[in-house]
Amino acid sequence: MTDLHSRLHGLWLPLITPLRDGALDLASLRNLIRHYAAQPIDGLILGATSGEGLALSLTELAQLSAEVRDELANVGRELPICLGLTGAATARVIEALDATATWPIDGYLISSPYYVRPSQRGLLAHFTALADRAAHPVMLYNIPYRSSVGLDNTTLLQLALHPNIAGLKDCCANRAQTRELLRARPAGFRVLTGEDAHSFDALQAGADGAILLSAHVETATFAAIQTQLRDGHQAAAAALWDRVSELTRLLFTEPSPAPAKYWLFRLGLIASPEVRLPMLEVGAELAARLDHEIAKRSTATEPLRAAG
Repeated sequence: MTDLHSRLHGLWLPLITPLRDGALDLASLRNLIRHYAAQPIDGLILGATSGEGLALSLTELAQLSAEVRDELANVGRELPICLGLTGAATARVIEALDATATWPIDGYLISSPYYVRPSQRGLLAHFTALADRAAHPVMLYNIPYRSSVGLDNTTLLQLALHPNIAGLKDCCANRAQTRELLRARPAGFRVLTGEDAHSFDALQAGADGAILLSAHVETATFAAIQTQLRDGHQAAAAALWDRVSELTRLLFTEPSPAPAKYWLFRLGLIASPEVRLPMLEVGAELAARLDHEIAKRSTATEPLRAAG
């Protein structure tokens, strides 16, 4: 276990959850961990949006967390792990926090309550109650276009003072709000962008890192963008961004994570592109576009093959 407060920076991967014949595909999961442990990533998110967390049982999430931690140990790579949680009722999220308190994770990524649309006072009380109860530090997840309610900066700045709230995954889709938060946040409160297509702008504005589904592909390039920006090499960073910016749109052409799963399946990193209803695998037209892009980006180094 690591101190999440000191590890929220750089490139984090919101890992997809491999599935096969309706169950977790543990062989493919371990294959993914071996592959990405060799890449320049700084942390993993499990069971969040990209990991189809809402479609996984608590038992499956427990198995997912244990398998990932075990495989990281096997390959000798220490990475912080955050578990994605959400819910429309504070009491039920607290139950999930209690149930996961002893799991081999370093923190939680918790999004705003969906559907009920509480007030800002309600959001403040909700996240305060969760942070008070959580056995591990909390990263807030502000994504109003999925939860139907967003955290405004006044609320975020109050929550940022809580000792068990380490930072924010910012998907507010509001450039002005992001820049104002980066300007006003207290020392030690980390902001990681989660908007793939707009991540370059957020990083230029001073975000501490990025949590990007697109980084399942061209992982080293997404990491190098941050390194170049940190070192003050704007032109080099922009050139790298030009190389991957189309991916940040293509991989969201149909509901995520289906396009990314198809890509990883075609590379042989996972044994199936399967997703769970109400998600569907990509259609024939997008599959053809993805195949074309994969061929364009293919390299001489063949990825690890999925077991099974």
